[in-house]
Amino acid sequence: YIIKAEHEGFSPAEQRNVILNVNSQVAIRMYLKVGNISQTIEIVDASNLIDLMPSVNTLVDQQFVNNLPLNGRSFQPLLFLTPGVVPTKANSAEAGQLSVNGQRANANYFLIDGVSANIGAPVTQFPGQLGSGSLPGLTASGGTNNLVSIDALQEFKVLTSTFAPEFGRTPGAQISIATRSGTNEFHGSLFDYFRNEALDATDWFSNAGGFRKAALRQNDFGGVFGGPILLPRFGEGGRQPGYNGRNRSFFFFSYEGLRLRLPQTASTLVPSLAARQSAAPDIKPFVEAFSLPNGPDLGTGLAGFSATYSDPSTLNATSIRIDHTANQKLSFFGRYNYAPSETVTRGGRGLSSVNSRRMKTQTLTMGTTFFLGQNINNDLRVNFSRNEGKSFDRLDDFGGAKVPADSVFFPQGLSTENARFTLTVTPGTATSFTLGQGATTIQRQFNIVNGLSILAGNHQFKFGGDYRRIFPIVNNLAYQEILNFNGVGVPGSPASSSVLSGKIRSGSVTAGKSPLVPTFNNLSLYAQDSWKVNPRVILTYGLRWEYVPPPYDAEGNQPATLERLQNGNFSLVTSGGSLWKTTYDNLAPRIGLSYKLSQKTGRETILRGGFGFFYDLGDGPVANAFATSFPFVATKRLPANSTYPLSATNAAPPPFPASPAVGDFLFVFDPDLKLPRVYQWNVAVEQSLGPSQSMSTSYVAAVGRRLQRLEKLGPLTPPVAALDQSYLTRNTATSDYHAMQLQFQRRLSRGLQALVSYTWSHSIDISSSDSKGLQPGSLNKTDPALDRGPSDFDVRHSFSSAVTYNLAVPNTHSVANAILRN
Repeated sequence: YIIKAEHEGFSPAEQRNVILNVNSQVAIRMYLKVGNISQTIEIVDASNLIDLMPSVNTLVDQQFVNNLPLNGRSFQPLLFLTPGVVPTKANSAEAGQLSVNGQRANANYFLIDGVSANIGAPVTQFPGQLGSGSLPGLTASGGTNNLVSIDALQEFKVLTSTFAPEFGRTPGAQISIATRSGTNEFHGSLFDYFRNEALDATDWFSNAGGFRKAALRQNDFGGVFGGPILLPRFGEGGRQPGYNGRNRSFFFFSYEGLRLRLPQTASTLVPSLAARQSAAPDIKPFVEAFSLPNGPDLGTGLAGFSATYSDPSTLNATSIRIDHTANQKLSFFGRYNYAPSETVTRGGRGLSSVNSRRMKTQTLTMGTTFFLGQNINNDLRVNFSRNEGKSFDRLDDFGGAKVPADSVFFPQGLSTENARFTLTVTPGTATSFTLGQGATTIQRQFNIVNGLSILAGNHQFKFGGDYRRIFPIVNNLAYQEILNFNGVGVPGSPASSSVLSGKIRSGSVTAGKSPLVPTFNNLSLYAQDSWKVNPRVILTYGLRWEYVPPPYDAEGNQPATLERLQNGNFSLVTSGGSLWKTTYDNLAPRIGLSYKLSQKTGRETILRGGFGFFYDLGDGPVANAFATSFPFVATKRLPANSTYPLSATNAAPPPFPASPAVGDFLFVFDPDLKLPRVYQWNVAVEQSLGPSQSMSTSYVAAVGRRLQRLEKLGPLTPPVAALDQSYLTRNTATSDYHAMQLQFQRRLSRGLQALVSYTWSHSIDISSSDSKGLQPGSLNKTDPALDRGPSDFDVRHSFSSAVTYNLAVPNTHSVANAILRN
């Protein structure tokens, strides 16, 4: 920005290259000298790097985003430049990828242009944390390219501790991302990141097996283009020659495509040639669905098979942003994003079984800023997002396998399009295959955010609200058949419960209801004030209120709920009750102080600190109550040694029972469930090292109480036989995090930019997640304190750094200079 100041009798002053980043507040000191008004004094010193807000935060700007090497062109690696951020293990139940200041991996809130990007859609039968909007919507391979391409990202800020009341909903990091807009000049760029197996050595395992080199292909390509929207000029006499609008309407277009093939080498066990030849006609299609062996025969009906192959992934991410300034008081913007992606993986279950995961992300965000007066403005953002997740398994002829018809696996009227089949030859091995429809979920979000800012003297008041509605469409599997055997069996004398015997060891047939529309509503209201007490002191304080009622099904389907009885027992209710009681006392006061110990230009010293209450949504495992669990899914356990292929009676889908049966999953919640609460505080000192560098030292603490924990369900009235798969969520977990965090920042100056962070921390908790059951005992015998210890993500020492330097190029040749500069 350029800041100008003028006053009668003084020469105007102008300061250029003032940097104001997303959600930041800086102080600019302007000096006017007595002189002629026609003479402008230009202040060449850049604005100071120090942010005066009392929160602990880290900024990553477009310079870093464009120049740092990011494998996969996703901004996740940049998040780990922030002190207190450590990676976590991600899986289908817990797809969160990072923990911030000891918080759980699903406690982070992603914002793009001021609205929520926590629109993850599950592609597994248990939706878990993804079903309730606790996690961001990523690509099928787990990247952020579908939300915003790197080239369309202006900058982002990671708020990690005691942020202002306008931020919240979860106690983890608030990751605020701003996208690029067009300018009054046309600019564009093209890119292609290229990899190929021709540039690589052959994999060691491929050499050992004598296999060909598997394909490694990566092409990540695309471009951006932006500029003014030139509108025809109209006057009193109608259309006039020329155009206007160069400084009022702008567009910015972005496209990114990914074509990736990842090489793999795998070994597994498949039915031997002898087993295939001796199989009965009705069994032969199942053993021939596996690849032909190319390794030694083990003599047990199994033989080795090894091969190389490549797993493909694709992405097509397109976005368009329009900005328009109506007048000095009113401006608008709108951004639409469309990004389908797919990942195909072979193996895991069997090398002739291929799993496809597809995501289709669509977001539409619109906003307007309206100045009601010189010191009052209102900022409104509205978003609708739709994120579709699908999973599908199929068989192919890889390695000489033969693909049977759907009628071999499914009863009449069913096929891979509406049913699922799994066969496991030997428990605990990869000798298995799955085919048919997997999870199909459409995650939808409506989000409206409004903030009213008022400048009154030394006070900057802000009032606002944030309403979000998450209403996915969950489609349970209409029919699923699972069969387990004790091996293939020795040809000629197959053992009982082997494939060749035609007798199963165990099995089940499952039916599910669809569609279900679990609806999650949450509302946040806040009021805050940033008070400049004097030129040295800024006090930020305020209050936030969280309203998070229990979810319900929009189609009228009632999940199972609990009703508390005496002596710790519970009774099950299947109609007319909510999952838990709504709480209304979720008040979150915040206070932060920023004090300038030294105001010497280029040597400023800032002391800052803060304390605040923070709440979590508390709905990590809630979506499981609407999918793959009683009363929406019914499971029939097949008798041991049942003949296969199944009889019509055994293959028939089971009726939906009035109470849980053996094998049913059951997810219920404490009727007195509360929102998890976290107390955060910090003290920090930040020192300027010239106008472009700063060093900060912080003590950061976060203490979590009444956190949610998944436990095995205790005694029920009447008794339930399915206790091995029944889970209860209660507020029985705690967490404690303390850290020293150091950070050095240098913004781009003389070609050099750097961001260096170090964290020394200790994280302790009772449970590091709210989506998996850890306790095998009954409710009455479970002692949460026995689980207290280092968190799953307890990383004592964490160091990260990023440095870029623009090499100086001698101006010797115009072509070389154009290619090599910057």
